[in-house]
Amino acid sequence: MELTTGSLLRRITETDLSVSAHKLATIILDGIAWKDGYNGLPRGTAAFTLASLAERMGISRQYLSNLLGELAASGLRLERRKPHGKYAPWLFRFGERIQSRSQDVVSSGGDTSLFREESHKTIFSGKIEIGETRCVFQTRWAMLIKAAKSALPCWNVDTQVIWDRFIAFNRQRGNASVPAGYLLGFMRRWRNAPAAGQVQEPVPEQAVRVDPLQAELAALIGAAAVRNRQFHEADLCRLIGQAAYQARVHEIVKQFGCPRFTATLAVHGQAVLVGEILR
Repeated sequence: MELTTGSLLRRITETDLSVSAHKLATIILDGIAWKDGYNGLPRGTAAFTLASLAERMGISRQYLSNLLGELAASGLRLERRKPHGKYAPWLFRFGERIQSRSQDVVSSGGDTSLFREESHKTIFSGKIEIGETRCVFQTRWAMLIKAAKSALPCWNVDTQVIWDRFIAFNRQRGNASVPAGYLLGFMRRWRNAPAAGQVQEPVPEQAVRVDPLQAELAALIGAAAVRNRQFHEADLCRLIGQAAYQARVHEIVKQFGCPRFTATLAVHGQAVLVGEILR
């Protein structure tokens, strides 16, 4: 039997669940894609982060986990998985009925009309001209990218950044135009190849030039042990005296223009380098 919005809603209302679990199931149902490619999802799947679900429910993450477990153990057989990496949304779907429903309650096609409307589709069709304007929001692809990325590895990446990388990726390969489906495929492989299409701009020489004073200060700090700085301070004070120690710190502050804490680490590193104390 083909699942529809109506048939799943009847299953939710017929299943013995707590009030909160019923509400959670309805929220998940609201995000389900009924056409393959709608919001970039496989048919019958919804995508949410646990944080967004907890916020919409107004509950804690711990209680949300309990409700998800209740839905998974119930007749709804809620399944969830995260195929696109740690930071991508979870994908949810309701499992099929073990026993088929009687014919008189099978949903007709009428309750799926919402998802048959052209305005609800996010299917990538047509051609993308690589020479199109650099601003994605001046093209018809911006809304498609925004809708589809919610369930893809690039869900938290700005729409303009996705577009820029896609255009740069194809320009590097000399493509003048590509099928629109390539854009969806590019987004689906985002985490597997996060730098795909990223153009390395030449870095101005002055941008990579290292300040000699900062390099010297970093070398001194690198010779010191941050975790044992109190012991280093005590050892150095016993060796040269408190007044001399404070004078060294003051001199480093004056020489490098750094905070006092940084200066103390530099003094310790300097002492380690000349063999006055051990690291």
